[in-house]
Amino acid sequence: MSKHVTGHTKMMCLLGSPVEHSISPEMHNEAFLQLGLDCEYLVFDVGTETLKTAVEGLRTMGVRGFNLTMPNKNLMAEICDKLSEASEIAGAVNTVVNDNGVLTGYTTDGIGYMMSAKDAGYDLKGKHLVQLGAGGAGTAILVQAALDGVSKLDVFNLKDAFWPRVEKIVEKLNERTNCQVCLYDISDLSDMKDCLWQADFLVNTTPVGMAPNTDNSIIPDASYFHKGLVVSDVVYNPEETKMLKMAREAGCETFNGLYMLLYQGAASFELWTGKEMPVELVKEKYFIR
Repeated sequence: MSKHVTGHTKMMCLLGSPVEHSISPEMHNEAFLQLGLDCEYLVFDVGTETLKTAVEGLRTMGVRGFNLTMPNKNLMAEICDKLSEASEIAGAVNTVVNDNGVLTGYTTDGIGYMMSAKDAGYDLKGKHLVQLGAGGAGTAILVQAALDGVSKLDVFNLKDAFWPRVEKIVEKLNERTNCQVCLYDISDLSDMKDCLWQADFLVNTTPVGMAPNTDNSIIPDASYFHKGLVVSDVVYNPEETKMLKMAREAGCETFNGLYMLLYQGAASFELWTGKEMPVELVKEKYFIR
């Protein structure tokens, strides 16, 4: 963190509830320090009830940019003056840039996943991806994967109250991209197995398997995997979920969601500052254990 705040110091921040656990302040403030930028990143516990009021305050004060986490991402998409293509399709915003009072919303969660896959040594362009879950960060991954050139995307989601919303997103992606996107009920295990046996990549975007419920796996057993399948999980606590362990033992290559957090933050950082975050330094200091 910078040594002192001056009259020239610019503020960036995170709005969400809860936010006390966030690693974003360490990550962004370290990057500001390393690049000699007179900026500070703070967190504020703000939920949907007070989000509009908080955002108008940030707009009025000329705060350059801010992040949104749960439960604010969908409401922020309604508040913004402009939206990136990914945010417009997803109906969600996790990053806002304030240009002289004009708020433009972006979603960098999907960029974070795609970059974490690249960091692990994989290029999803032209590949067949199966995605489990399409809520929260899952929606952003679904949209970004299609925009970035995944050729086929089979998404499995709960057939609940949010199902029509996912249907609309899938419809838009099929209209606007060259990706063939199909939506399935996540309880249809027969379709899931068929899709996985044809797929190149699998990503679990649901919280199933996250601590403390580490004995759970959204994939029932190893018969769903084949050795050419790369299996990923946005969950990073534990570092290896039951699903990833099962996939690894079945001969699949695997990676978790830890660096997705790093790269979504790096994308936000660049939108605000026009500079690349020193990701290798930040990774070594805050992500490598």
